[in-house]
Amino acid sequence: MATDATNNDIVVDAVGLTKVFSDFWLRQKSIAVDGISFEIRRDEIFGLLGPNGSGKSTTIKMILGLLHRSKGNLSVFGKEPTDVAVKRRIGYLPEESYMYRFLTPVETLDFYGKLFGLPRAIRRSRIDELLEMVGMTHAANRPVGEFSKGMARRLGIAQALINDPDLLILDEPTSGLDPLGSRQVKDLLLDLGRRGKTILLSSHQLDDVQDVCDRMVILYGGKIRSEGTVDELLEDSGRTVITTPRLDAATVTKIERIIRETAHVEVERVAAPRQRLEDLFLQIVERARNDRAATSGAGAGGPTAAFLRGEEKEGGGLIADLEAVIQAPKPVVTTVPATPTADTAVLDALVSGKPVTAATKAEPGAPAPKTTKAPEPPKDVDRSVIDDLLGGGGNP
Repeated sequence: MATDATNNDIVVDAVGLTKVFSDFWLRQKSIAVDGISFEIRRDEIFGLLGPNGSGKSTTIKMILGLLHRSKGNLSVFGKEPTDVAVKRRIGYLPEESYMYRFLTPVETLDFYGKLFGLPRAIRRSRIDELLEMVGMTHAANRPVGEFSKGMARRLGIAQALINDPDLLILDEPTSGLDPLGSRQVKDLLLDLGRRGKTILLSSHQLDDVQDVCDRMVILYGGKIRSEGTVDELLEDSGRTVITTPRLDAATVTKIERIIRETAHVEVERVAAPRQRLEDLFLQIVERARNDRAATSGAGAGGPTAAFLRGEEKEGGGLIADLEAVIQAPKPVVTTVPATPTADTAVLDALVSGKPVTAATKAEPGAPAPKTTKAPEPPKDVDRSVIDDLLGGGGNP
């Protein structure tokens, strides 16, 4: 495929990519992806757009190496998608977030961090930053099974970023999110794109792709039906839009007459522009927050995590933690003599090998109860056998 990009600038390169699903007898069942060709360049946000069943998720699974292609060529970072070194550089959010119900967000992110071999100090630092970024700090120690779909989705986004990936693949990232969460995710993607992350965004939500993607392809029936930049695809060459501050009716009438007499066309419509429903929703939520209205859902997200901005220090904050411990004021420790208790008396008796009697179990200061002497073993019993058993002896 002709392109102006060099090989080093191409992260994903697909040529004639095809995936055919077969039945048990290897008979062709369906063609999920049919000979598509595209490339994803470094530092861009690339969109896969199409209705359900158009082949988006199948294409993503082939890029991840989870499905083998039937025909065509596919490379990721210049290597086969199944290469383990390639997988370490990818962050992936599936269409459905699969989380262990009984783990907390902290434990979940720590688990995924261990899978990538991240040191404990780095995991701890990144977990705090990611939970703050997605607005989940207040729910850090709640079981994931108690979360709504939107909260689980936020945690899934944090999980996809735990390894600071070079290629971030998001399959329907705003599914289940409210408008506030959707806006936050789109702002995050734009921020990551500006900081040099390569992002593949798959969605059938048109606004998501339109707001954040640099280029896109539109799939239907496993084939690419259209591709290009957002401006190229959305340009309406049949109309002209003139935007001015609010005009009175007399001025509008004059403009309509001039256009009709000069261009010999009629003005189709004159109307005041409307704001987007998303913008109105965000304004209402912001006013409610200023009024300190309570909510039990996910909180407002914080800034982009420091390690995603390239500000993570070597050691993941371990040096700072050690310095804090060294500089912390030393606590004053007062030693109080321990008062013997029945439990400590029993423990001392067991350690010294003395028999535990009722007197040993008695509370301090209580009169010792009368004890009876243990009966002697029968005279015909071999005493050495008993001593060996009690002393842990025996032949080696």
